[in-house]
Amino acid sequence: MPDSPTPEEREQKDKEQKAKEAAEQAALPYKWTQTIKDVDITVPIAGNLKGKDLDVNFTKNKLKVAVKGQTPVIDGDLPHPIHTEESTWTLETVSDGTKEISLHLDKINKMEWWPNVVTSAPAIDTSKITPEDSKLSDLDGETRQMVEKMMYDQRQKEMGKPTSDEEKKAEMLR
Repeated sequence: MPDSPTPEEREQKDKEQKAKEAAEQAALPYKWTQTIKDVDITVPIAGNLKGKDLDVNFTKNKLKVAVKGQTPVIDGDLPHPIHTEESTWTLETVSDGTKEISLHLDKINKMEWWPNVVTSAPAIDTSKITPEDSKLSDLDGETRQMVEKMMYDQRQKEMGKPTSDEEKKAEMLR
């Protein structure tokens, strides 16, 4: 019996894991999405509530969303810190007459995916996230230089020419 699963078994296990993850996320009393830079959360609430009826607080490492006098919908530690001054929440009316609390959390580390909104919630497998396409202009200067160098070196290798490091060494030997 082989030690590692066959590709079919692995695919089946991935499907089962994805279905379990989807069910866990669907059971949450809120919906959330993320990009590499931020997290957006929507919490449905009754249409008769106003901002003064809500208790929405976030700090660098914690989040609480509740209707005053009720058990919080979200209350716990964030998996990673946020910029509180760049993070916001609003109360919006939905077309069916209900309302929703919309939160926008600005990640401090813009290079990592969050497994969950708060650490007590079910986690997603962040290794399975397919990031949106990005442009070189989106990168910070240092990262952009590194990527451009890698792209240049790749093109040079494909043409059978020396990479930038090999060119530097040859220049030093002259």
